[in-house]
Amino acid sequence: MTTDRAAATCTAADAAGIEVAPAAGHIGAEIHGVDLAGGLDAAQVAAVRAAVLRWKVVFFRGQRLDHAGHVAFARLFGEPVVLPRRGKASPAGHPEVETTADRLELGGRFGMEHDEWLRRRRHTLLRGWHCDHGARVDPPAFTILRAETVPPYGGDTTWSNLAAAYAGLSAPMRAFADGLRAEHRLGVGYQPRPGDDAYVRHLLDHQTATLHPLVRVHPETGERVLFVNGYYVEQIAGLTRPESAAVLELLLEQATRPEYTVRFRWEPGSVAFWDNRATIHLAPSDNAHLDHPRTMHRVMLAGDVPAGVDGFRSEAVVGSEPGRW
Repeated sequence: MTTDRAAATCTAADAAGIEVAPAAGHIGAEIHGVDLAGGLDAAQVAAVRAAVLRWKVVFFRGQRLDHAGHVAFARLFGEPVVLPRRGKASPAGHPEVETTADRLELGGRFGMEHDEWLRRRRHTLLRGWHCDHGARVDPPAFTILRAETVPPYGGDTTWSNLAAAYAGLSAPMRAFADGLRAEHRLGVGYQPRPGDDAYVRHLLDHQTATLHPLVRVHPETGERVLFVNGYYVEQIAGLTRPESAAVLELLLEQATRPEYTVRFRWEPGSVAFWDNRATIHLAPSDNAHLDHPRTMHRVMLAGDVPAGVDGFRSEAVVGSEPGRW
């Protein structure tokens, strides 16, 4: 990010009367002095947006948002998407809100205990890193996640800055990555159970896959973003499988280096607002054995079709169309 953009972020925050306190060197900031439930004026909206673009994820503490307030806040920054299928914990009267409650995720829906689901979904460290709905041709632009109930310890979420990760590559590696495409597919790396596996049948019946540029150009900041993650990426187009596996491992390790990350300790009333185009995140896996509930509410904002350095725009392989959820 340029010095001019950093200065603009500070100016916008000063004008709005809010404080933006960086949380880590490359990513993450806490925002103080704003009541999300009370409505934001134009200057505050501009300041929050500038902070999200600069720091990739921002955090608010002590907020008292209900579902309606959550949606109203989200609408200040874009159009919320409405998922055609939501979990049983999601509120019926607010289709924009998706609720995740412990032991009500996919595991319970497909005949597995929650801890078994986690083992099969996250059998390597890098596997769990993802952006939201990255297999779509138009992944969400932003996600706003609100904590209702959290355990007294454990359950942290970690984010990584993919623009900083790209900038940290050597010049020859950046030039190599700039012209590549990769297939992102739902269900990559899931370990099936022997015999009849309801989740595998679900994946086969609901395939979603897209050919994305490996490096996308951010539509608002112009930054080049290393568009890679461990949850969806299937294969780099044009490379052999051994070549693809080696390059993906290198790039994933780069994308998740500790210096590019920030980790957030949730409290009831905490809100995280992140740029889904420039980050990947890692959901917690250290609280499955704890006897404490963790209930979170998510609203995602519609995004555009990614464009690469050479102008290539993502192409749907199966399962999604721009703007249609």
